[in-house]
Amino acid sequence: MKTLFQCDFDGTITQEDVSFLILDAFANGNWRQLLTQYREGKISVGLFNTKAFAMVKADKPTLLQFVKSKAKIRAGFHQLLAYCHRKGFKFVIVSNGLDFYIETILRDIGIDNIKVFAAQTRFGPDGIDVRYIGPEGNQLMDSFKEAHVSLFRERGYRVIYAGNGISDISPSRQAHHIFATGELLTYCKEMNLNCMPFIDLNDIVEGLESLPL
Repeated sequence: MKTLFQCDFDGTITQEDVSFLILDAFANGNWRQLLTQYREGKISVGLFNTKAFAMVKADKPTLLQFVKSKAKIRAGFHQLLAYCHRKGFKFVIVSNGLDFYIETILRDIGIDNIKVFAAQTRFGPDGIDVRYIGPEGNQLMDSFKEAHVSLFRERGYRVIYAGNGISDISPSRQAHHIFATGELLTYCKEMNLNCMPFIDLNDIVEGLESLPL
């Protein structure tokens, strides 16, 4: 069976959630109230990001300069990519984060050859327009990550999943193997869901070596 590694970005590849760093610095409004509503299940992750980033009026160059100065990658990312390449695993990033900063961060560390599925963004006077376009070309307000896991499974892939947050819970449950940190790890422990914990991405490389793939 062919293998695909689906990886979250914010808080998984990066040490912190880059979107939260941007919102803390630039949002003109109480975006954390929206975050609370999302965490309580009152609004979808898509609606949260749509409303929150409409509060950000800064232009793209300003935000990119900020991101380049603040974003930090977890140790072991290049090693993880090299391992997947060596084993013939397809590596994709599927993130509720925003395309413009994910692509910039990756380019800055010399990575431009992996597929990124994330929120599509447009900058305007009314803030950042955020849209999630699913595999079928339709706009999604929820289940963006799940839609991709389902697609990859339908295409015959064994899916290995790595994530850290609430939005990673549902898609990771569809995967064959889970690597977890943060809130995802807490959930897996509470639900007795089999996973491998990680602190940095070298831990995932070590974990992959032990899997019967």
